[in-house]
Parts: sequence; structure tokens; C-alpha cells
Amino acid sequence: MKETELWLRLDTHLGRGYSRVWAAEHNLADLGGTVDQAIAAGRSSKEIWRAVWAALELPTRER
Repeated sequence: MKETELWLRLDTHLGRGYSRVWAAEHNLADLGGTVDQAIAAGRSSKEIWRAVWAALELPTRER
């Protein structure tokens, strides 16, 4: 998964404006920090999405 797809998925589920705020401020235990921090640390978009998917309790089809 590319980072652009990660952002598209976040935008779809949280809304374009709020997804950026959420990614910057919401700590995810599975990542040990925020989405923005995970991206900056070089974690894969697929790994980040899995943590987001779990945190948002999205349906299996969205994984």
C-alpha cells in the first residue's frame, strides 16, 4: 500500500479535514504514537493502516 492510499482511506473514514488532525494527535498503542509519527519513522503504510483499522473498529472488508 502506498502512502497516498493510506491517506485516501483515512479521508474516507474520518473526513478529509479531520483525518489530518486525527493522524497528528491520536496516539495508537499498536504504533507507539501517532500516524504522523509512524510515517516519519518510516513504518509501512500497510502496518499503519492495520493499526488505524483496529483503532477505528472498522469492518473486516475494510482491512
